[in-house]
Amino acid sequence: MALSRKPPPIIAVSMGDPAGIGPEVILKAAAAIAGRRGAPSIIVIGDLRAMQETAARLNKIATPREWHPGETIPPLAKGVGVLSISNLSQRAIRPGHPTVEGAGAAYDYVVTGARMAMCGEVDALVTAPISKQWMNRAGHRFPGHTELLAQISRTRLWRMTFAGGDLTLALVTTHIGLAKVASALTQRNVFETVNLLATHLRTKFGIAKPRIGVLGFNPHAGENGLFGEEEIRVIAPAIRRAQRAGIDAVGPLAPDTAFIRPRGKFGFDAAVAMYHDQGLIALKTLEFDRAVNVTIGLPFVRTSPDHGTAFEIAGKGIANPSSMIAAIEYAARAAVAGRESAQRRAAA
Repeated sequence: MALSRKPPPIIAVSMGDPAGIGPEVILKAAAAIAGRRGAPSIIVIGDLRAMQETAARLNKIATPREWHPGETIPPLAKGVGVLSISNLSQRAIRPGHPTVEGAGAAYDYVVTGARMAMCGEVDALVTAPISKQWMNRAGHRFPGHTELLAQISRTRLWRMTFAGGDLTLALVTTHIGLAKVASALTQRNVFETVNLLATHLRTKFGIAKPRIGVLGFNPHAGENGLFGEEEIRVIAPAIRRAQRAGIDAVGPLAPDTAFIRPRGKFGFDAAVAMYHDQGLIALKTLEFDRAVNVTIGLPFVRTSPDHGTAFEIAGKGIANPSSMIAAIEYAARAAVAGRESAQRRAAA
């Protein structure tokens, strides 16, 4: 998909765990995007040697060069620039063999990228995969990128969202056990999720009045209380509140049929799911290679490929860059649309 803004947005990409597939999919994605009109500029925040050794393993990939703040960002056709903030040992950059050293560096890459995005040095942040297990071993105890970025930016209200070519959805609850979901659902957090998602679609993609499909929690959306009362007590009132706020919200929708597409289209622009697997089983079935993780509610655009570190294939040159390509493209489009929306508001 061509991107068409002059000057192009500047995208920071945190390298992820140096032992994972992050460096590989970044370089493959940059090579794929480089020839497109209006391609974004990319700065990788990571380790220069890790990126250069990865490029050497990937035949015909341009060698990354070191970049320093204040320098002109190199065009993608000549390879990505790397803001090298670590000097890792050879052991830490060995593909497929994660270390505490590498995980600690991956944490630093994310923090640096977030700070650059918050101060306007870059237009968006894309995060390559980290290992939650190894990041915790390194002493950084966060469930994942999203929670870390929320803390760095002091964001109270945020949601994990996933976008593919056809399906976009936000989650009311994320990384909690299924047994805890019912008690975690409130009218307030369902409404806030719907509102954040509608705002994101309006301000980042110019959908004037997005339709939001809201899933139920129980089988058949509760069957009027026969299978549970969460729809009656929590979800339906939240939908009515959203409607009063001018949002075109529909539901509660039966989760097992919500993603059936009559005539090739869903009955909504995006959906809200009550818990992780309720939404992501459908999304990953439909959009596995092109799904993008988007954090809405942050004061900057943040996306991520919807896959992990894949240590088992790191260094083999076989990692699929499709999701990283999609993450960079989504970040660039959202950054451009966000700037244009801000300009329109300022001119109004």
